[in-house]
Amino acid sequence: MTPGAASRRSEELRRVLQRANRAYYELDAPDISDAEYDRLFRELQAIESEHPELQRPDSPTLRVGGAPAESLRKHHHARPMLSLANAFSAEELQGWEDRNVRLNAEVRGAGYTTELKIDGAAVNLSYRHGLLVIGTTRGNGVVGEDVTANLRTIEDIPLVLAGTGHPALMEVRGEVYLPVANFEVINRERVEAGDPPFANPRNAAAGGLRMLDARLTRARRLRMFAFQVETIEGPSPVTTHHATLDLLERWGFQVEPHHLRHTTLAEVQEAMAGYEELLPTLPFGADGVVVKVNVRKLQEDLGVVGGREPRWAIARKFAPEVAVTRLLEIRVNVGRTGALNPWAVLEPVELGGVTVSSATLHNDGLIAAKDIRIGDWVEVVRAGEVIPQVLGPVTARRDGSERRFVLPDRCPACGEPVDRPEGEVMTYCGNPGCPGRILEGIVHFASRGAMDIRGLGDERIRQLLEAGLVTDVASLYQIKSAQLVQLERFAEQSADQLIQALETSKGRPLSSLVFALGIRHAGKTVATALARRFGTMAALMAAEQETIAAVPGVGPTIATAVTGWSRNPRNQDLVRRLKASGLTMTEPGAITAGGPLTGKSFVLTGTLPSLSREQAGRMIEQAGGRVTGRISKKTDALVAGADGGSKLVRAGELGIEIIDEAELLRRVHQDS
Repeated sequence: MTPGAASRRSEELRRVLQRANRAYYELDAPDISDAEYDRLFRELQAIESEHPELQRPDSPTLRVGGAPAESLRKHHHARPMLSLANAFSAEELQGWEDRNVRLNAEVRGAGYTTELKIDGAAVNLSYRHGLLVIGTTRGNGVVGEDVTANLRTIEDIPLVLAGTGHPALMEVRGEVYLPVANFEVINRERVEAGDPPFANPRNAAAGGLRMLDARLTRARRLRMFAFQVETIEGPSPVTTHHATLDLLERWGFQVEPHHLRHTTLAEVQEAMAGYEELLPTLPFGADGVVVKVNVRKLQEDLGVVGGREPRWAIARKFAPEVAVTRLLEIRVNVGRTGALNPWAVLEPVELGGVTVSSATLHNDGLIAAKDIRIGDWVEVVRAGEVIPQVLGPVTARRDGSERRFVLPDRCPACGEPVDRPEGEVMTYCGNPGCPGRILEGIVHFASRGAMDIRGLGDERIRQLLEAGLVTDVASLYQIKSAQLVQLERFAEQSADQLIQALETSKGRPLSSLVFALGIRHAGKTVATALARRFGTMAALMAAEQETIAAVPGVGPTIATAVTGWSRNPRNQDLVRRLKASGLTMTEPGAITAGGPLTGKSFVLTGTLPSLSREQAGRMIEQAGGRVTGRISKKTDALVAGADGGSKLVRAGELGIEIIDEAELLRRVHQDS
């Protein structure tokens, strides 16, 4: 192969393999077979071996690892990796601010950022002129272990930074974690192979980082969130922590998606309840919230306590109270999606001022991984001060009478056979008429954040089902006050209040309705994105899978679930009946078909003069267009601001139109 042909072929192979890596590791939707990937990969290896000058720093061949290392070398961090002090209450968090204000009065009112505290393994990535040169574990905070080969296997870690403005030498700090779904799969495989399961995702992630064979690290499919930049040589590119997170995203990193900016500590305190409710629902482990003084200059002024902890950051932990009691029985209920959810019947125990007699066990894989048995003495905690959970067994108190749990092969609510889809940790009942699914579906529909129907809790719904007044969520809106007063504990006033609450719920926007309908994988964030993109329920239900998958934050797995739900005649009839009852089927502020940018695809790069990238993206979507993260031949235009970087070059190579903010605004408002 001539040098010219080798160059062209290697470039093509890199593009195909990088796309396949993203589909496999980020989207969980492989677009080529393993055999085809291996064939293309070996071809690229052969070309780079014959023409070493063609191997680029971001080549996929550098992400796999070679022969196992004999040991891990030590490496001194250019700047210490500090640990965080903890605050376990609102009072302790207020005390932290008060101490800082005594040192510098400007702290109060200067602003804070909050990020979820990821339960993983901290790493330090050194970049020189935008190239990853070494990656290490945290170690003791001063000296870590060189695990560069292992870190190169993590797709969230750029080998070459995107964009511009990189300091000549810097350290990027991040948290490597193992997604919960991957953890379940790995533990199931270990149990089947006769190996002991990992205790938790954090241990599995940390162990994966320190393997001597990078190929084994790659098999764990670890992920990483970046959260800090330490500039070693050159000027610091930003002045606030929030801007640091935005910059890390532009450079190609993933950052914790739930981070927020606050003006005062009172706003931080108010946000804690939402974070606390969020923790148990995350697809990754998190054990609190990190609160940081936003202004970098103030961070420098506040300094470090005892060389260990920064004064300008603190971890707000939601300290659980733990109790020990007997696990009497494991039962299974059926969720709104048909998922079989094991739960523990406990010997009643006082926990946080409440008598607890039941607790969640999540799924049978976790029960096996923790080796929880019927009859065990177990540790119980109230997660987020709300839902009791079983932490694990007290094995020292076993007497041999304990029994292992086996998930039933038929639905306990309807008796139909159950199924576990390939690659998933949950087992499902596929019967849409299952009474367990119907009950939980209505509970979810009426819940806060969904249709928010006041006064319609679990017991009321169960009562309505038993009385035959409701059969699904649409039948709720056919109930009359006169029917309710015939039931126990329903006075005329409470009946009228429920009817009024149902009437009020009809005005909730489309985003609330989509979430309330309980479509698999369509949580609140996804429901909002879909409602804003399509604007009406009719447009969403008619959309093709590819169109839905292109919505930012959705992807093919969710799109498959949404289109499958929409094509189901039973669900189509449900939506028709809800519409006939007067429910809102539109999303305020969403512009879809007929918008000036309908059918157009845009990519954003650089810093725009007056709009943030989030504002510009929302404007494009409301005008009917869509925003993607990467330039391709399907891109209609690149919206470029200052420091556009590599996307500008790529757009020029592909002949993609490049426009500025002023032209974008003109096109958005051209029909006005």
